[in-house]
Amino acid sequence: MKRKTMLALMLAVSMTCSMGAATTAMAADDSATEESADESTEAADTTEASDEDQKAADNVAALIDKIYVQERNDTTDEDCKAAKEAWDALTDAQKELVEGENADPDYFGRDTGDASKDDPRNQDEIGENELLVVSFGTSFNDSRVADIKGIEDALAEANPDWSVRRAFTAQIIINHVQARDDEKIDNMDQALERAVDNGVKNLVVQPTHLMHGAEYDELTEAVESYKDKFESVTIAEPLLGEVGDSDDAVNDDKKAVAEAITAEAVKTAGYDSLEVAEADGTAFVFMGHGTSHTAKISYSQMQSQMNDLGYDNVFIGTVEGEPEDTACEAVIEKIKEAGYKKVVLRPLMVVAGDHANNDMAGDDEDSWKSQFEASGAFDKIDTQIAGLGEISAIQDLYVAHTKAAIDGNDASAAGSEEAEETAGTLEDGTYEAEFNTDSGMFHVNEANDGKGILTVKDGEMTFHVSLASKHIVNLFVGTAEDAQKDGAELIQPVTDTVTYSDGTTEEVNGFDVPVPVIDEEFDLALIGKKGVWYDHKVSVSNPVAVEE
Repeated sequence: MKRKTMLALMLAVSMTCSMGAATTAMAADDSATEESADESTEAADTTEASDEDQKAADNVAALIDKIYVQERNDTTDEDCKAAKEAWDALTDAQKELVEGENADPDYFGRDTGDASKDDPRNQDEIGENELLVVSFGTSFNDSRVADIKGIEDALAEANPDWSVRRAFTAQIIINHVQARDDEKIDNMDQALERAVDNGVKNLVVQPTHLMHGAEYDELTEAVESYKDKFESVTIAEPLLGEVGDSDDAVNDDKKAVAEAITAEAVKTAGYDSLEVAEADGTAFVFMGHGTSHTAKISYSQMQSQMNDLGYDNVFIGTVEGEPEDTACEAVIEKIKEAGYKKVVLRPLMVVAGDHANNDMAGDDEDSWKSQFEASGAFDKIDTQIAGLGEISAIQDLYVAHTKAAIDGNDASAAGSEEAEETAGTLEDGTYEAEFNTDSGMFHVNEANDGKGILTVKDGEMTFHVSLASKHIVNLFVGTAEDAQKDGAELIQPVTDTVTYSDGTTEEVNGFDVPVPVIDEEFDLALIGKKGVWYDHKVSVSNPVAVEE
């Protein structure tokens, strides 16, 4: 009896233990199932959140790409606002996901300084005299203040009777600054329309461009379409002045720029003089943008100017590698051959913007700093991120160019009044007169100070002009289209010998141009050695009788 009782008890205990084990196992299984379900739910939530993050980032990228354009349209203001509002709504993690054709997190996220220190100079009610300062532009706030505003401020101080206003030619940059900083800068059309609306009578346009390149040509075209809306319009010279015909052609502007930028670079590098730097084995490289425009010869001319000044340890380069001898690889080889072991890189650009910060001084392998380091030929590579516009001597040069334009404007106005009185009444005889054109690439030889000889005989006027070279081979009074028609009477060149201020002489092409009326524009087409006809507007003004 006791045995049975004991067996029953053991069986009960065993069953209890089995049931407990089963329960524990079931509980463990349930727990694992719950954890797995939680992980799956979390993964799904993460995937969903990631998709939503990317969708939000892609929307901002599309909005940025929409305003990353070179033409303003009717929705630009709204598009700029929408892009910034959408960016501000992103989380930090979402901002890092922004990537489009031109969009990236740096578009809004990069700190380039305080935009509130800038002045867009778009105020109205400015009086009759406007000085419009035209720049390519930059989205780097600190550089815009130091370089562009620095030039504008210097011009305003030097010309208190003129209202200084601003225009940028890069709509992409205008949109960037507007979207990011809510600073509205006029493009060329907006600035010219604003001048018209403000009742401006006398307009002087001062480009901050380096040379007579593509941007300068576009500027002149824009101004040309508005010139009849003002009593007088004058475009001042860019920084480097006239473009010469050969690699070794230099001028006073290029000399002044070469001296100013070299002195500033030497001082910033901590040397007492360029000679001391050379003795220390240091070379200075000024990196320009480069261009496929015919004006690219200006970079070669700047190198010639450095050589003429005896600056043997100063080299000119270009980001685009045009001309070829200014490409980074070519410059590196020149410096290696010269034996310099230390290099200072500095931009040959009015503004120290993206090119200076990235193409010159960036850490990517294709930056100039990285390429110089990768060559293994140099002990030390330094960079100076500063634009030309902040150098006081460069500002003074712009001031001088503007003064010449204003003085010329005044002279033209006086000449116009006189011409109105004398037009059609010139007596037979010989006169010295000014030859005015719509292009810096088509002008009187610099030896003749913008003037030629006007001959009046039997009431008919003929102007003899000596050009800058022999590159222009024919002229035609009329349009380029008419010049190519059968029977068109082309003006043939003659060989003129001009004498420069240093006593040197040169043979150039001269032309006898029929003049229909004094001080009124007329069509004069030209063709060069490449066989392409171009339209131009010219005028002859301010005739002064030559005493015989």
